[in-house]
Amino acid sequence: MFKELQKVMNHGLDNDDYVDAIKQNVFNKATKSGVSYTAKFLRRLYDFDMSLPTFKAFKHFWHIADEREKPLLAIIYAIGNDYQLKNSIPVINNTEIGKKVTVESIESNIENLDPKKYTSNTLRSMAQNIASSWKQAGFITGKVKNIRTQPGINYLVVTFALFLSYLNGLRGDFILKSDWIKALSLDEKTIRSLAIEAGKRDLLQYQFAGNVTSITFKNLLNKIDINGFEN
Repeated sequence: MFKELQKVMNHGLDNDDYVDAIKQNVFNKATKSGVSYTAKFLRRLYDFDMSLPTFKAFKHFWHIADEREKPLLAIIYAIGNDYQLKNSIPVINNTEIGKKVTVESIESNIENLDPKKYTSNTLRSMAQNIASSWKQAGFITGKVKNIRTQPGINYLVVTFALFLSYLNGLRGDFILKSDWIKALSLDEKTIRSLAIEAGKRDLLQYQFAGNVTSITFKNLLNKIDINGFEN
């Protein structure tokens, strides 16, 4: 569904008319049912609501990101709105690079967390959709084999994950343990290194001393015009 998201975001970026873009079927679905399904799916995952600080952040990062970074921004944001996608993070992280990520392992994860809630057909469909989301972000590769891979993740992507954690109320070391950060499948040393790089580019303010971590976003909050998160 990334291509559809891309069309909506690119259409609405200048005037914030994302909902109108969806109504206009900018993703060119051939049937009303296709339009309805896509619209419902995208609005559930991405909000398209400029009154939400998280979506304002998404818009800002989408605007400054390159094409390789945008699929990563998309899955990071979606994790906050899709608990099944969020719950699949351990499946991805626990699969070694080069090994197969099976649809069955995702199905088992869903079933373990929500026993007997879904039919076998629904379970398979959900697992396939989750695998597709990770594939579009570069954590899985291959049309059939579904091999676990690790996409290139830079300071901008890490900053977005840290920022969403911050906007959702996390502070200090808790930011580094958030689901948004876990989804990147990077070790803490790498996350901290990329946070330092982001700090040099004035995307955040990072301090680590005496085992105490401070990550704040004063300048970024002002730039995006998000209020109420100064502490």
